[in-house]
Amino acid sequence: MAEVIKYTEMTKEELLLEQKKLKTQQISTAVLIGFMVGVMAYGFFTKGFGWVYISISLFLIYILSKGGKKIKLMIEQVKAEIEKKSI
Repeated sequence: MAEVIKYTEMTKEELLLEQKKLKTQQISTAVLIGFMVGVMAYGFFTKGFGWVYISISLFLIYILSKGGKKIKLMIEQVKAEIEKKSI
């Protein structure tokens, strides 16, 4: 089960490190989605329409995009908490 992180209990420095970590995860997710789109395009142009590589790639893109949305939400929460600590 995923660990629940309480941003209100973190210091500003810890929040900045968490924000950096989350942005790195967001970039990694975007790269993986791009790679899967590339796999789909390569398979489509070299072998024609195939359910195996299209469906697997679409499934992985779906899972990665759901994770990306969660990461984006967490980044917004961290930014809001950083703004609270700055005031």
